[in-house]
Amino acid sequence: MGYLYSLADGGESGAGKTESTKLLLQHIMNLCKGNSQLEQQILQVNPLLEAFGNAQTVMNDNSSRFGKYIQLRFQKNTVRGAKLSEYLLEKSRVVQQDTRERNFHIFYYMFAGLSSEEKEMYGLLDPSLYRYISGRFGTQDVAQRWKHKYQEVCNALDMVGFQEQEQVDMQAILAGVLSLGNVTFEPEESNGSVKVSEASRGWLKAAAGQFGVQEDELLKCLICKMSVTRGEQIQRFHTQQQAEDARDSIAKVAYGRVFGWIVCKINELLAENVDPEVELREIGILDIFGFENFAVNRFEQLCINLANEQLQHFFNHLEQAAYKEEELPWETITFNNNEPILNMLLAKPLGLLSLLDEQSAFPQATDKTFVDKLNSSFKGNLHYQPGRGRVLGFSIIHYAGKVQYTAEGFLEKNRDTLPANIHGLFINSITPLLSMLFTATISRTGTLMPHVKAKVMPGADNKFNSTRKQSAGAQFRHSLMVLMERMYSANPHFVRCIKPNSQKDPGVVDSQVVLLQLRYNGLLETIRIRRHGFSWRPSFEEFAERKSRLFFKYWHQEQLAKYVERLERAAVVIQKDDRKAGQAPSPRQGPVESECLLQVPTSSVLILNRGESSDSSTPFDNFLDPSAPRPVLGTEEQTGEEAEMRKLKRGATLRWFKETQAQKVMQDDGAFPSWLHGMISRREAENLLIDKPLGCFLVRISQSRPGYTLTYRGEGRCRHYMIEMQPNARYVILGEDRAHASLTELVRYHQTVGIQPFMEILTVPCGQFSSTPLSTSEQSCHQTLSIKDVKPK
Repeated sequence: MGYLYSLADGGESGAGKTESTKLLLQHIMNLCKGNSQLEQQILQVNPLLEAFGNAQTVMNDNSSRFGKYIQLRFQKNTVRGAKLSEYLLEKSRVVQQDTRERNFHIFYYMFAGLSSEEKEMYGLLDPSLYRYISGRFGTQDVAQRWKHKYQEVCNALDMVGFQEQEQVDMQAILAGVLSLGNVTFEPEESNGSVKVSEASRGWLKAAAGQFGVQEDELLKCLICKMSVTRGEQIQRFHTQQQAEDARDSIAKVAYGRVFGWIVCKINELLAENVDPEVELREIGILDIFGFENFAVNRFEQLCINLANEQLQHFFNHLEQAAYKEEELPWETITFNNNEPILNMLLAKPLGLLSLLDEQSAFPQATDKTFVDKLNSSFKGNLHYQPGRGRVLGFSIIHYAGKVQYTAEGFLEKNRDTLPANIHGLFINSITPLLSMLFTATISRTGTLMPHVKAKVMPGADNKFNSTRKQSAGAQFRHSLMVLMERMYSANPHFVRCIKPNSQKDPGVVDSQVVLLQLRYNGLLETIRIRRHGFSWRPSFEEFAERKSRLFFKYWHQEQLAKYVERLERAAVVIQKDDRKAGQAPSPRQGPVESECLLQVPTSSVLILNRGESSDSSTPFDNFLDPSAPRPVLGTEEQTGEEAEMRKLKRGATLRWFKETQAQKVMQDDGAFPSWLHGMISRREAENLLIDKPLGCFLVRISQSRPGYTLTYRGEGRCRHYMIEMQPNARYVILGEDRAHASLTELVRYHQTVGIQPFMEILTVPCGQFSSTPLSTSEQSCHQTLSIKDVKPK
């Protein structure tokens, strides 16, 4: 594993934890300066997770409704891979949102971003018709912002590497979730069972089509329960409440598994590709949901606040240990000890979550019996108070204050039940993604494991997960335990985020709101210690390596670091000037800048162009022939082995172009774009652009890999941008944050948007013939590609 450092965000909901996480990631990627595609893919994880895991709440317009831990793995200061862990997605938000709150962002982005044709394809109607979508769409500006967000999500999916069919299946499932929410029930007059109301028959049909299952089979899952006892099939009809619970349960689980699949795909695509024996260093960033205290607090808020209790306890533990190391008189320092609260919530077998699991195992237990059990078990506990009034609930005195919880729905949410026969139905779906999601198993921490098939056992006409199902509370407890093990094994640093006001207003600081957070976070005591100035603690090795021993305060250390940085920059400038002085510039070149200066005289180039060959041979086949004579400009003498290796690489790349690319790059008229050139070298490309205006460009086939290079005529020099083909057939300029469906689309995009980091805009395409007259020998080296010879497989 190597060394592990962890950064943990702390603070209330809306304090800025998610934003600080994004800034930390950007800063770390910038420090790597590797300009690799992996770094851009890591940065694209955030908009993807925010769309599917964040929502608007009363306290925060972009509230994380799950916790995430991002592990970045490094080798020689270069990021080599990443892994993401997610915790406790608030699935209940899919089917219910409180006043002034919304569902997950992705639903609103879809309605704003999909075209009319795409909405028709997915079976989506006006968003106001859907019961699971709360809140008005608002102004045109809001809709336009959501449309832009949807485009960002689509680009993130492309950048990270999701296949096009996977994206289509995913959106079909989300549309099915919305349609299912509009299915309503009414009692049958004859036998006391329920049926789907006539008004919602169309929604049932739509949901079945979007899920890729039979309508009558989906109906059975909603209105009755099938079981097998002693070989006999038994059918029990649901009450109306049970049917509605089954409907909402299917919607929640379907969405939750889509989210889990996205996380799994991200981990697969960002996994490190290094020798397992190689030691990697790691930086982990934890972005956890903030402490919450709403007007109505439910099961989710209890879990969220419990996680915050655990992190606060961890923070207190670290601070106290650090102060003891200092051996300074901190006897007057006091910390808010929240260990008794954690014991009350997590202890076995008498902690709150254990009692919740106990009650959930009893079929006849209710939310009331659960509250009665809490009242008797925690009578006299200083951190627990029984509920008052008509509302069934209880209160807990957390480190951040008293929170009153509504107990309604606690047992049902903890059980997280799903109709057993829905597994078999969705496993046999004609939508490949849905089938895979329900074939997969769920780990004891609630993580989807697509490559581990769930154990199934046959029933009459269905299959269901036979593994012992963990309750939602048990999954959360296990995942929290795993998280804390990681944190305790790391060298942790905390970023404490402070919320300036409770109204979500910019530029407003409410001193009382800020003071309250500083007090219950224990930061006031930390501030007292920092005032003494002795907060910079180097490691023993770092201290021992220094020849002079000098005690100073932290601002002195920062000042010295700035002086050293200035000296390092000056040394680089001196070295650069020294190298320039030792080189003799060529007559045409002027001062030497880099090896990519426009200094090569006009010479032979390989070109792609529409037209007939001058002889009876097949020009495209000659073009593909790696043994054909090729000009070599400005290269050192190569050994036979090196030349053969080069030839093999060129041949493989040209086969790749003919078999997979030629058809894609052709224009509607059957010609190749004027900016597309053959397999020409870097110097040959610069030669073509030497007399061209600023911004002129060409795209050439790479000589050493399946891919392209874009050569750009800059101010006094050329720049060469590598274009990668991703596994999902998207084109990306290395270092850019946008993927494109075609090479032509990439070129068009950068004719209006500059290429990072210099923001250079493509202007005039470089034609495939040089304007300089060629000698006979040079003309003989030209090879012209005829469209009739393109035979892509």
